[in-house]
Amino acid sequence: MAPRKNFRNQAKKEVKPAAVVNKNGVKVEASVAASGGGFSGTKIFTWFMVLALLGVWSSVAVVWFDLVDYDNVIERAKEFRFNFSEVLQGKLSAYDADGDGDFDVEDAKVLLGLKERPVSVLLREAKEESAVKEPDAVPPPDDDVDGSQNTDVESEIQAAVPLPPISDDFIPDDSRDEATHPYEDENNAIDTKGELVEKAQPQQTLEESKQYNNQPGSPETKETVQLRYNAEAESVPEPEADVEPEVESVPELEAEFVPELKENAEDQPKDKLKEKAKKKKPKLLNKFEKTIKTEIDAAEKLRKKGKVEEAVRAFETLVLQYPQSPRCRYGKALAEDGLAEKMLSNDMLQKAIGTYKEASELPNATPDLIKATLKKRAERQQFLGRMRGALATLEKLVQIFPEDMALKNDLGVAHLLIGDNNSAKRVYEEVLATAPSDGFAKVHYGFILKSENKIAESIPFLRDGLESGDPGTDDGRFYFHLGDALQRMGDDSAYKWYERGHQRGHFASVWQRSLYNVDGLKAQPWWTPKDTGYMDLVKTLERNWRIIRDEAQSVMDKTTGLFVPEEENLREKGEWGQFTLWQQGKKAGESCRSVPKTCGLLERYPEATGCKRGQIKFSVMQPGTHVWPHTGPTNCRLRMHLGLVIPKTGCKIRCTNDTRAWEEGKVLIFDDSFEHEVWQDADSYRLIFIVDVWHPELTQYQRQTLSPI
Repeated sequence: MAPRKNFRNQAKKEVKPAAVVNKNGVKVEASVAASGGGFSGTKIFTWFMVLALLGVWSSVAVVWFDLVDYDNVIERAKEFRFNFSEVLQGKLSAYDADGDGDFDVEDAKVLLGLKERPVSVLLREAKEESAVKEPDAVPPPDDDVDGSQNTDVESEIQAAVPLPPISDDFIPDDSRDEATHPYEDENNAIDTKGELVEKAQPQQTLEESKQYNNQPGSPETKETVQLRYNAEAESVPEPEADVEPEVESVPELEAEFVPELKENAEDQPKDKLKEKAKKKKPKLLNKFEKTIKTEIDAAEKLRKKGKVEEAVRAFETLVLQYPQSPRCRYGKALAEDGLAEKMLSNDMLQKAIGTYKEASELPNATPDLIKATLKKRAERQQFLGRMRGALATLEKLVQIFPEDMALKNDLGVAHLLIGDNNSAKRVYEEVLATAPSDGFAKVHYGFILKSENKIAESIPFLRDGLESGDPGTDDGRFYFHLGDALQRMGDDSAYKWYERGHQRGHFASVWQRSLYNVDGLKAQPWWTPKDTGYMDLVKTLERNWRIIRDEAQSVMDKTTGLFVPEEENLREKGEWGQFTLWQQGKKAGESCRSVPKTCGLLERYPEATGCKRGQIKFSVMQPGTHVWPHTGPTNCRLRMHLGLVIPKTGCKIRCTNDTRAWEEGKVLIFDDSFEHEVWQDADSYRLIFIVDVWHPELTQYQRQTLSPI
């Protein structure tokens, strides 16, 4: 007998509802039909596991294939201090980046760097930060306009380039302590070794600077140049009444005349050092501006941090709010100046120059602000090569501050830079009449006297100026000219000054006194053709020396006017003429038409024709000629002398302490950055062919990028 089933218990375990017919005519259980064919608990768990595994493997893929830049996310989170716990708590209003009172999509864009923050918010935050640092801030008293906390905001301004250093009691502000100034670090100074920084490619104006920078007895170069951001610098009109004429550009040189700003503390009297330690801070704020100092400081802080675009907008806002505020407009000019550097834009720099002028002309500008503004303006005008505009600005400064000798010194340099030595001389005479111990005025006055060939008179001014140790006097140029003057007077103490110049880092050695050098090049006075690696060129010259000689002799007649007298005041006596074929890597006019065979021989030697720091020329020297000891301007070239017509006796050349003679049809090679001297005591003329070539250790890149001399 079959056992009896317990239906009650079974019913408790398996209660099956009655079957129903769905739309398709299929019988299904009522529970399933009611749920639309849903999942059982087991199925739900299975799908949950599938989704979980997909999430795990997705995370693994993101990490493995580096699909997310976690470093960037972390940096952004740190930058904006985004506190996730506050997000969960709903405190998003703390991240109101656009100042509209809430957190929305626009705020997120700002936080992610996709949108700039409004100027009003930046100023508000800066003021709040200042308030935190100085809760009880009040307008400072008259004797300290800017307050102690803002010392670095308006504390320094660079000396103009190529202006002399700023006076000890004046320290206007500048952003160079934190913002990047590409042209300041790359291009514009001779370093402590007397070598040029060859990164930037500056230019200069020929007619306005040649007298100052190519003085008799100086290195054979026109050294002063004006750096430019780009080739359009000279085409930018200057928005001012005193517009100066556009200046003609010449191939760029590598550094301008920058009076040395270094000072040897050991050479300074103790009382002078103490005086320097008590530098007075300039007063740039007028009475009204003290009441808006917090706003000015907030904008200035942006500039100091290198946020020049935001600083420009901030100062533009302040200028709109306070159009009669000289300090706001000066800040705007400084910010535009910094933005010009960042953009490498001449147009923006020209705008800054105009804004400097506006700031200086506003009523209620403090004397210190006028001085700082106009000095900056003159500096930037010179930077763009607008020498006459800079001169006009400095003349205005001197009229306003007639007792400021440093400004007069600046004015003297400005006259020298446009070749007006007579005006510069008058300025320095005025300075020395008032301040007879002014070392800067002395070295420049001595420099001018030497250019006038007043050798003996120049020596005490050059010597006393160098011995003063005043800012702007420790420059290789002045050591060079003092030594040269002493040599011409037969005074052996010249080499003491050359040695001092070498110790100060201006000369490579006592013998090698070129000022425009590339570091690390092999240095020796005399070279062999094999040393240079230019054997083919030497062989070509020596094989064809008669052809070269005959063409030179055919144009030596004085009636042709092709041979011109040496104009660098290197002769003690006699006659010395030169006929130039190539200058600074370019053919000199129509010269080659007169000597086509000679030029044809040289065309295939770019080490000579492309030498932008040298020349190719004929040199004829008459009996009774003596050339003073001198050096060339750069160590980047070697000089070849091909003898064409050489008297049997009486002609010789000394380089350092080694004296040699020319031979017809033979090439002598020496480095003219070393001291050399020439005598022509024969009975007839001496004719040679001079070919300058690149120093063989210069790379192709250096040959292409070094600027001409």
